[in-house]
Amino acid sequence: MISLVDDLPVYYESFGEGRPIVFLPGWGNANGEGRDVHEPAFTSHPGWRRVYIDPPGTGQTPSRPWIKNQDDMLDVLAWVIDDVVGSEPFALAGTSAGGLHARGIVRRDPARILGLLLRVPGVIVDRSKRTLPIDDPSVWDDDYRAASQRKQHLYYDVAEAVADLEFLGSIQSDVAKYSLSVDPRARLDAPTLIVTGRQDVMTGYADAWGLLDDYPRATYVVLDRADHDLPVDDHGLYQALVGDWLSRMAKHPGA
Repeated sequence: MISLVDDLPVYYESFGEGRPIVFLPGWGNANGEGRDVHEPAFTSHPGWRRVYIDPPGTGQTPSRPWIKNQDDMLDVLAWVIDDVVGSEPFALAGTSAGGLHARGIVRRDPARILGLLLRVPGVIVDRSKRTLPIDDPSVWDDDYRAASQRKQHLYYDVAEAVADLEFLGSIQSDVAKYSLSVDPRARLDAPTLIVTGRQDVMTGYADAWGLLDDYPRATYVVLDRADHDLPVDDHGLYQALVGDWLSRMAKHPGA
């Protein structure tokens, strides 16, 4: 499906019916990985319309020269959500840089958000200032490495092959452009789930702990044997956490 933002056709996929939940992928990634990771959780949690977006420059959504920074990227995503969801409340799920986008959207209108899922969220934009664990290759066994290679082949290699790397790189390589001009911190009283990886050397796990002050209904999880690509070889545990988040949202006032 296509949502038109000025001259930009933004591609998204939609599944099911019910309350909307919008998924935002990591930087440079299309919607396929997030779709395949999360869809199994809805088998036992019906009543949600799931919307998976390809941000500009990824998947089937082209780039545009008028998108020059993260603020412009956030504007596009917010416009698409308004077009696809309308004026009704919705839930948000963001992975990595998609977590930054999700928090930016929450800040614009927290009262409209039914719940928030942050998977390996990018919290500190400047990589030199992130609190990161030491890379320890001994953690990974052969089964994990094989599963990681399969995931790389199925999703990340495919996404990279079609992404506009020059466009994305021009934003990501400049901390000023890659940051939001307004701090995305905002109180959200809706059910929240923050999932991090103990071995995530990309965004880490420690920096996300500070987000709890903004989310009084948050579950915060640090998974062992989990890097920035989680889940890799244990999808069941992650999907159980997502299922718990969906159950909490269903019981929350206003859902």
